[in-house]
Amino acid sequence: MTDYKDTVYLPKTDFSMRAGLPAKEPQILKVWEDIGLYKKLREQRKNSEPFILHDGPPYANGNLHIGHALNKIIKDVINRSQSMLGKNANYVPGWDCHGLPIEWKIEENYRKKKKSKDDIPVVEFRKECRDFAQKWMDIQSEEFQRLGVYGDWKAPYSTMKYKSEARIMSEIGKFLMNGGLYRGVKPVMWSPVEKTALAEAEIEYHDHISTTIFARFPILKSPNNNLNGHEIIIWTTTPWTMPGNRAVAYGKDIEYSLLEILDVEESSLAKRGDKILIASDLLEEVIKELLISDYKISNKLKGDDLKGSILAHPLNKFGYDHDVLLLEADFVTTDQGTGFVHIAPGHGSDDFELGKKNNLPIPETVSDNGILDDKLPLLGGLRVLKDNEKIADIMSEHGALIGRGTLKHSYPHSWRSKAPLVFRTTPQWFISMKTNDLRDTALKALSETTFYPPQGENRLTKMIEDRPDWCISRQLWWGHQIPAWYGPDGKIFVGHTAEEVQAEADAHYGSPTTLAQDEDVLDTWFSSALWPFSTLGWPDKTPELDKYYPGNVLVTGWDIIFFWVARMMMMGLHFMGDVPFRTVYIHTLVRDQFGQKMSKSKGNVIDPLDLIEKYGADALRFTMTALAAPGRDIKLAESRVEGYRNFTTKLWNAVRF
Repeated sequence: MTDYKDTVYLPKTDFSMRAGLPAKEPQILKVWEDIGLYKKLREQRKNSEPFILHDGPPYANGNLHIGHALNKIIKDVINRSQSMLGKNANYVPGWDCHGLPIEWKIEENYRKKKKSKDDIPVVEFRKECRDFAQKWMDIQSEEFQRLGVYGDWKAPYSTMKYKSEARIMSEIGKFLMNGGLYRGVKPVMWSPVEKTALAEAEIEYHDHISTTIFARFPILKSPNNNLNGHEIIIWTTTPWTMPGNRAVAYGKDIEYSLLEILDVEESSLAKRGDKILIASDLLEEVIKELLISDYKISNKLKGDDLKGSILAHPLNKFGYDHDVLLLEADFVTTDQGTGFVHIAPGHGSDDFELGKKNNLPIPETVSDNGILDDKLPLLGGLRVLKDNEKIADIMSEHGALIGRGTLKHSYPHSWRSKAPLVFRTTPQWFISMKTNDLRDTALKALSETTFYPPQGENRLTKMIEDRPDWCISRQLWWGHQIPAWYGPDGKIFVGHTAEEVQAEADAHYGSPTTLAQDEDVLDTWFSSALWPFSTLGWPDKTPELDKYYPGNVLVTGWDIIFFWVARMMMMGLHFMGDVPFRTVYIHTLVRDQFGQKMSKSKGNVIDPLDLIEKYGADALRFTMTALAAPGRDIKLAESRVEGYRNFTTKLWNAVRF
């Protein structure tokens, strides 16, 4: 009997009948690796026009997540397409390795053993951090390659390579030499849990219940006789800042009412006969808060009429006997509070600037772990965040308050520890936004850069217009140390440490014996932004920078545009006189199918490694490239990936035919 399939004329092929991507893809990747395909492509393109895509490095502290997958797939599609167009699209993958997340993880391990990192030699601690980062670099490298990302995986860059560390320290030293980098005392967002300053982009806001107080500031003397015998009332959500108070601010055009309290409710802290000042626009609201049942207004005046008055601290009879100045400030409003703002120069930007303008002292009242100085009268040893209720109790017992309450409001927290933060004035290293016209130059460069979507330019422009000088130091052990030393007279010296770092493993605290080395390290995002100037071109070589600079495109997510893109732009302008990229592509976030942010607590996390194992990397790649669009979040469901797996099967069958 004739087997008719043998009579059908079809080409014979070794191309398999079924795609079977999860099993087939590793075989394909192995063949490419065995024949050195990536290296052959680079050889073939070595004289072609270069195409440089800056890799926004992932952080070496965990498995590949869905955001990593989106970011790397987009980059890989861009690089492959440019290579197919005949360009030399060399892709050097890399990693961020320093900073708080890894240091925090190693500290956690110590805490489990009931140890403190302070009991461990610095070099030993740093080695543990380095080993941890290297472990995850190796794991992530395998995962990215399984995703099909094409690049020079045998020679990646990393911020912890000794050569990179050396170059980064050398470059940051240039800021010291030209005056762009300086050490100053300013208020910064501080984490008492992690004992370090944080950048704006490392801060997230969550609801927080604060103890609020209305504090009494008796008027000691004033050019305006109408003020004699009165108390100015302030309202604050941070009772712990009261030991640092050195002034009270008013608005010069705000109308204030002088009133005498005639009667109060039983639980009120106000007393009959109290004479107080409140902004007229807030009078009704404050009277209600203070549980005052009857009062009379004796006079009204403008803020200008308060000029030259001297106040007493609410606890002036109990160790806080310094004069408190009454000062005009344009940031005082009648949106909330009493129309007066208590000024603690060590605990807020506005407070600091007003204090600096009026030569106010900046007392150091809070330690790095968030505890009030033991030497402070009444309040020493209390915790700034957890003991606010107790602080209010003590102040109330000593007659310093006229009211108290609580407020649920949005409050800054650390993105890592999730703990509340405080403003704390400490010595830090700053990049000046004015020196060398850095701000104006950056704004001009932004206007000449192409952004997808265009809103990226708007957001960065607003950020740079408004930002103060850049705090780049962190009080950590695991990072690039700032190359500065102090002489016996406090004079700062720039150290020639690059060669030392390159030659020695973790040359931390390796300083001349006659000088004291600065112990701060660079903000990890700042050192990450320096990498193009130490690794641009082929790794471990020194290419002609102008051949590869600026790069063609930067691909990044909305969530790190403030962390990384702005810093990288500043570095380029400073070192090369131009931004390191011509085009910025900003992708959005991957959310679940309902548009919710993925989180373990919600149980809606989609693991890209699970999807690859089940459907294959190409299915995930097709899904991401189909759904990705600048300015629009991706809503991902496993069914979408399954659908694109079916699409890849059709492609496979077509190619086989």
